[in-house]
Amino acid sequence: MADEQNSTYTMGVHHVGLSVDNLTATTDFFVNALNYRVVGERPAYPAVMVSDGVTLITLWQIEDATCGAPFDRRKNVGLHHFAVLVKDSDMLDKVHARVIEGGATIEFAPEARADGKARHMMCSIPGGPRMEFIALTPDAG
Repeated sequence: MADEQNSTYTMGVHHVGLSVDNLTATTDFFVNALNYRVVGERPAYPAVMVSDGVTLITLWQIEDATCGAPFDRRKNVGLHHFAVLVKDSDMLDKVHARVIEGGATIEFAPEARADGKARHMMCSIPGGPRMEFIALTPDAG
């Protein structure tokens, strides 16, 4: 029982599920701007699963896009944003350009994080959710 007290009960995120208001645009963003692959589909739902080979993201089409409420971090309960790691600061700059071309709305361009251990950027991706891209500084280990 001593080992159980010193370890967590989970092993990391298996996948992230995002409800989006435009499944086609969001799928295109992941595939074309970020080079993700479509790894599954459920047309009856409808849903598309995309992956970068490490992270699996399930995209779910909401029923009525006109009824979706924009996110307000001070009022909405739920996903504030999700963050993905990029290789390094140079890749972060490349991703910044690609997500703009892919139709994302930039909240802030790549900048140093307050703790100095990373550079990051935040955007709203086509379909609605907020996404952060983060590159750790070499000494952040």
